[in-house]
Amino acid sequence: MKTNFVAELRWRGMLHDAMPGTEEHLMNEMQSAYVGIDPTADSLHIGHLVGVMMLRHFQLAGHKPFALIGGATGMIGDPSGKSAERNLLDEKTLRYNQEALKEQLSRFLDFKSDAENAAILVNNYDWMKDFSFLAFIRDVGKHITVNYMMSKDSVKKRLSSEAKEGMSFTEFTYQLVQGYDFLHLYRTHNCTLQMGGSDQWGNITTGTELIRRIGGGKGFALTCPLITKADGTKFGKTEGGNVWLDANRTSPYKFYQYWLNTSDDDAEKYIKIFTFLTKEEIDSLIEEHKQAPHLRVLQKRLADEITVMVHSQEELDNAIEASEILFGKSTAANLKKLNEKTFLDIFEGVPQAEISMSEVEEGLDMIGALSAKTGFLGSNGEARRELKQNSISVNKEKVGEDYRITKEDLINNKFVLLQRGKKNYFVLIVK
Repeated sequence: MKTNFVAELRWRGMLHDAMPGTEEHLMNEMQSAYVGIDPTADSLHIGHLVGVMMLRHFQLAGHKPFALIGGATGMIGDPSGKSAERNLLDEKTLRYNQEALKEQLSRFLDFKSDAENAAILVNNYDWMKDFSFLAFIRDVGKHITVNYMMSKDSVKKRLSSEAKEGMSFTEFTYQLVQGYDFLHLYRTHNCTLQMGGSDQWGNITTGTELIRRIGGGKGFALTCPLITKADGTKFGKTEGGNVWLDANRTSPYKFYQYWLNTSDDDAEKYIKIFTFLTKEEIDSLIEEHKQAPHLRVLQKRLADEITVMVHSQEELDNAIEASEILFGKSTAANLKKLNEKTFLDIFEGVPQAEISMSEVEEGLDMIGALSAKTGFLGSNGEARRELKQNSISVNKEKVGEDYRITKEDLINNKFVLLQRGKKNYFVLIVK
């Protein structure tokens, strides 16, 4: 059953601009659209998610989505929103990245069913690799004037910037290559719509121009807003860099925490963009949140929905349990369930000291663990006082001066968590 795709994007705040006639075009019959994805890494990050969500909504509306891996364009580099050229990749790396990205995309898009609107993954390297330079400038380049290309914002910004390197011919021609992708998909798959971020408008409309001039047809363009954060910092970035969908790059715990820590304003915006909850459900959640903002129901529901979608229910449960370790009641058993990456993510920035495995095998006394061997507390006397006051825990369980740390206490055969009071943590790394 077809639904109004453009109307769905509009209420979700996911529509920035659309070429006149786009909404009507999509209401007639099943249409095909694509979003281009940069394959310069073997994982998507959350900056890619808006485009992926657009493709999913497109499929849910009864249309056919194409995910285009930019193997050829990834070898060039897109000037849009960039201040410098990107590194160029070889074919083997691009192919590896493509397979990794398809696996992630399949969590959102149906590639496998025999439905008429099953998603298709394509790579523009497949049709660009045999295109000679002479053939390209003859068959494509002559249809677009330099004046037209110079008028694009992405080109203007780079040429007017103070960057010493300016803009290479390679990057200047990027919009022609991306435009040709649209023409190629129009010819081979009757793909009539290209979607992307608002910074892609110039590149997308170059494609519609090639379809008009060379293909003798009509293509449409639709863009979503670039996602921002209310405090002005960049969406999808942390001090450690991008927030990735790959659990090995960004642990599910850190992924979950990113969404849980969004501001109220951002959570209200993001829950519309990054979940498939209905308008009624979202309006109800927003109202509930306004009644008791301190309960953070919006942030919790957003974090729950997107963590399950990207990872799994099991990983969400683990992430919630891991969060409880810092902020709620937990036990040594909870700690010992953690994998090494999650443990280090939870206690990132907590002071550490290394001790030898032989010391643990012999049984490390608490004075040594707290002061003499580690420096967690300032002196042996302070260590004794804190132990007498029952304020010291090993792996979340209270201990006295007679306690000895042994191999039984090791988390992941490597860590011991010391704690003074509620908030002072210290990690022993056993080597």
